[in-house]
Amino acid sequence: MKRSEFTFEFPEELTAEYPAEPRDSCRLMVLNREEERVEHHHFEELPDFYNPGDVLVVNDTKVYPARIYGKKKKTGAKIEVFLLRELNPESRLWDVMVDPARKIRIGNKLWFDDELSAEVIDNTTSRGRTIRLNFDGRNDDLYEKIRELGETPLPPYIKRDVEDEDEYRYQTIFAEKRGAVAAPTAGLHFTDDMVKRLREKGVHIVPITLHVGRGTFRPVGVEDLTKHRMDSEEFTIPKETADLVNKALKSEENTVTAVGTTVVRTLESSLSASQMLKADHSWTDLFVYPPFEFKITERLITNFHRPESTTLMMSSAFAGYDFLFEAYEEAFEEGYRLFSFGDAMLIK
Repeated sequence: MKRSEFTFEFPEELTAEYPAEPRDSCRLMVLNREEERVEHHHFEELPDFYNPGDVLVVNDTKVYPARIYGKKKKTGAKIEVFLLRELNPESRLWDVMVDPARKIRIGNKLWFDDELSAEVIDNTTSRGRTIRLNFDGRNDDLYEKIRELGETPLPPYIKRDVEDEDEYRYQTIFAEKRGAVAAPTAGLHFTDDMVKRLREKGVHIVPITLHVGRGTFRPVGVEDLTKHRMDSEEFTIPKETADLVNKALKSEENTVTAVGTTVVRTLESSLSASQMLKADHSWTDLFVYPPFEFKITERLITNFHRPESTTLMMSSAFAGYDFLFEAYEEAFEEGYRLFSFGDAMLIK
């Protein structure tokens, strides 16, 4: 397929600037693939769609305040550094994106405050750099300093200023393992009460970890999708998660739901010889677009995605291209809130 087949116009006013409050009060569009039928619900009704023994797989990655601001040592010019990934904790090397890129070259010294500075070690892409952070203290203290200076990395299409509350808003209740530069947004709709009701019903909620990086959100720069290459992202699948997922797959009564596209990429990247889920710690550059044969994922909870995004392409591969775009048109007509802080979709 072509990138241009995933372009669409949408009402700009439907872009959600804030999440619903409470989170599970957002709307839920349910797509029945077998009947190609769309239903309109609210997320708080989610337990109604599940039975004892069903499995929901969530991403427990934790967003860190990846956007920090500083100055060039020589000129005092203001610079923005977006911390994409820690490459080496011992040498404190990080993969970053910088702005303005044309002014930041190898050898430049960057200052963030009296305790934290950096040196540019390498150019990786037009905006990408490798930097070495300079900090006199333990790594735990360095992470706390980044948290102190950093800003919650809200998506660029959210035009409002970052607020203190965004540190909580842009984090799922499952977040435990630091490493993501963007939230796995399908998980943002869950509340503690929702999790309690699902578990009381006998639904298993189990974690994987995929640290969301540039790979998930880097724009597709080619028309021919076969030529797009995803950046690799690190993932972990615990044995307990694999065991419960495989038990549900072998059952005729139970289903496996991926809560978000990052979970789909993880599940579909770790298959055993018998096409079951394999416990693993590895990296994935899997790019899912139509047509694609899903081996593990039987249901998908996701958000409404941006035009031409890899997450939209994956959703269309799962729902069916024509059916998904018909559902999006209906969502626009019904005033669904869009994108990271927007409403949810269950594709079953």
